[in-house]
Amino acid sequence: MPGEVDLATSYERCRRIARSAARNFYYGFTLLPSAKRDALCALYAFMRHADDISDSAREQNHKSAALEAWRAALERALAGDYGESGILPAFHHTVRQYGIQPAYLHDSITGAQMDLTINSYPSFELLERYCYCVAGAVGLCCVHVFGFSDAAALELAPKLGIAFQLTNILRDVPEDLAMGRIYLPQEDLKRFGCTERDLAGSTASPAFVDLMRFEAGRAWHFYEEGSRLLKLISPDSQAALWTLIRIYSGILRKIETIHYDVLAKPHPGLSRVEKAWIMVRAGAGLWQR
Repeated sequence: MPGEVDLATSYERCRRIARSAARNFYYGFTLLPSAKRDALCALYAFMRHADDISDSAREQNHKSAALEAWRAALERALAGDYGESGILPAFHHTVRQYGIQPAYLHDSITGAQMDLTINSYPSFELLERYCYCVAGAVGLCCVHVFGFSDAAALELAPKLGIAFQLTNILRDVPEDLAMGRIYLPQEDLKRFGCTERDLAGSTASPAFVDLMRFEAGRAWHFYEEGSRLLKLISPDSQAALWTLIRIYSGILRKIETIHYDVLAKPHPGLSRVEKAWIMVRAGAGLWQR
């Protein structure tokens, strides 16, 4: 393990990354005790690096090689070898401190790799696997930091992660299409008679609205199931998780408010004021009423 000074420096670097890039997640982080907040920042920094590689403008073969190199760096970090990385010391300390399973971390890298080779998903079953890798596995890491005693928490945490990712997918349809990606399952597009031309439109067609309404209902189902996790985690983490649920489900409600037309009104989301108000309510314990 790194020395105390090196570890403190590494955690500070992870905090800076989370503050600058985590956006919605950081609102929940701030309500955690400092040690847990730092742990989530370290996990975020590790996973952010994989996402940045996947979303970079480099050639696909270079991105693939970089992700494999990051997977190898993960294995070395778990053995105490951090190379020149500024984030891996804090990351390894977090993994050890909270008993996080390496399989979750490998799954998160697999999710980033899927974006390099898969541009569409024939079925929801396959999309759900992707959502698990990029978000459900993150939920499993987070629940170890939050703390739990009931094993049911391990079943519910991925469901919330999938709910969050489905919300992102519905919000980002035009942005994803611009990158050549269609996450909405092909079987569902066919069911509702929705074509790629509908997805590329400047406003939502009736078929697109029907498809989005169906997928939103699917996301709400995951929220309903996953929200039971709130009562299973340590009390000092409940306000933070409630904040995250409210922010992400709030995005889904915004999508419903604009009648699912994310094409005419791209990237709907909560304002900073709305997110801050959720955080204030959570910090004051008003969410428990």
